[in-house]
Amino acid sequence: MMFRSPARAPRPGCPHRRLRTLVARALPVGLALGESNFRPWASANFVGARHIFACALPAGDDRATAAALQSTLNSAEWPLAGHIVADAVVEPESAGKALRIEILTVED
Repeated sequence: MMFRSPARAPRPGCPHRRLRTLVARALPVGLALGESNFRPWASANFVGARHIFACALPAGDDRATAAALQSTLNSAEWPLAGHIVADAVVEPESAGKALRIEILTVED
């Protein structure tokens, strides 16, 4: 049997779909957003989720593109109701034809 605490509000929904839309808008021309998924994440003090997005990379320097996208994501505004973007990381995949974006959100 689950009990609802009158002191704590119910948890807000996961912002993955909204975050996917915001990431797609932040991508430079030529990058295509691929599959994405998320998994719950928690520490001693925070509860949230890790959101992972794949991006198809056109021909070019994957390290330079990753660095430019990292800078863009670090300076982006993330309007997510009830959640805060705690970290965003962009890494080239081993094949060199894709980028992996990982964003950590925590409940506000």
